[in-house]
Amino acid sequence: MSSMASTNRDESSDNDSNCSSVTAPDFSRTWLTTFSFLRANRTSLSLPTAQTTSRAASEAMRRLRLHTGAIALDHFRLLRRLGSGDIGNVYLCQIRNPVVGLPQCLYAMKVVDREALAIRKKLHRAEMEKEILAMMDHPFLPTLYAAFDASHYSCFVMDFCPGGDLFSARQRLPGKRFTISSTKFYAAETLVALEYLHMKGIVYRDLKPENVLVREDGHIMLSDFDLCLRCEVVPKLLRSKTRSERSVKTRASSCAAPMQSCFSASSKRKKVTTVIRENMKVCEVDTEVVAEPINARSKSFVGTHEYLAPEVISGQGHGSAVDWWTYGVFLYEMVYGRTPFKGENNEKTLTNILKQPLTFPRITVSSIKECEEMVKVQDLISKLLVKNPKKRIGCCMGSVEIKRHEFFKGVNWALIRSVKPPDFHADFNNIKGRVLLQKLSKKDKDQQPFQITTHRFDYF
Repeated sequence: MSSMASTNRDESSDNDSNCSSVTAPDFSRTWLTTFSFLRANRTSLSLPTAQTTSRAASEAMRRLRLHTGAIALDHFRLLRRLGSGDIGNVYLCQIRNPVVGLPQCLYAMKVVDREALAIRKKLHRAEMEKEILAMMDHPFLPTLYAAFDASHYSCFVMDFCPGGDLFSARQRLPGKRFTISSTKFYAAETLVALEYLHMKGIVYRDLKPENVLVREDGHIMLSDFDLCLRCEVVPKLLRSKTRSERSVKTRASSCAAPMQSCFSASSKRKKVTTVIRENMKVCEVDTEVVAEPINARSKSFVGTHEYLAPEVISGQGHGSAVDWWTYGVFLYEMVYGRTPFKGENNEKTLTNILKQPLTFPRITVSSIKECEEMVKVQDLISKLLVKNPKKRIGCCMGSVEIKRHEFFKGVNWALIRSVKPPDFHADFNNIKGRVLLQKLSKKDKDQQPFQITTHRFDYF
């Protein structure tokens, strides 16, 4: 997997005690590094929606479970290895005997070697990911269709995202960066996904473009939850009152007085003077739910070096505010094509994060509107990349505060799934024809499920 190692970003180790060492690199760009089939213009391709695909995938799995009683590895055919991460390999797979009347669905199966992880003292990470995947029910997060063991392997069957990840997509764009409008789209959906995780008491701790996948319909899905931190969260309902005054003049009108009864003794028209008070005050109440796990605390040294928050590096303990720091780095990389504090090596990168002030490179904009949007996104990034977590935007009110920022003005959060995703400008057929993945041989496909040793994880 040398081609995968050439573009990786190192990840820090995962110990629940104070740790000053830096870990082994992530030998791949996790999940769909090399399998980034970009969608062509939607007018020339008829792709199913994520909802349709998910329903078919769920129904196929439901019928399989009904027919077999329990889902196992031998019910699946492994087609290709999609990529590998720090704790496991991900394979493209499908059900061996497709359900009659349903389309043949593709799934992503994450396979982890429990014995190897136990030796590396990382078994708890696989258990954490399984636990969190089972909790999720959100359009921007994966569905865990099945989880089972085979010999010393644990397997998680989830959604397959043919659009690849945002890092791979960015590499193919002019200047290797997204436009402001595309950045806003992906940032808004990522923010909604983080909001859901925080409401469930989950601190993600591993946000980066490599972990933001693109579904068939162009919307996003977060991946890789083995570095998450679980904690308690107490939702709060915020009410804010907005007062407005209406100045109305007193007016006289000639009309029939309202009848008090249908049997009124008189039907004579009377002149009625209608008096309306001036400066009528109207009070509108806005309600917002805030569920930010502000009491979460950990001293684990986890994450990707370029995305580590200052409080993680210092070892003083961190909470949910780390997700808003990584969100700021994520925005910066999407807009500028690089992370803000990257140094010549990992040690220099960590030093830059702690001491170097935030700066923005000069880039050319094509319009006044784009210039205005650039100013807004820089302001948001500046408020996210505050080194003191207590002064960082989102630290107390979470996503509610970030949604109010001027950069997201005009975003209809309630209908965000209805927004048309950005188009990828790529030749789909050419990309489709490339040999991007290591194919499994016929012998490998037909072998017993627990004998997948020829594809053991390269980093063990």
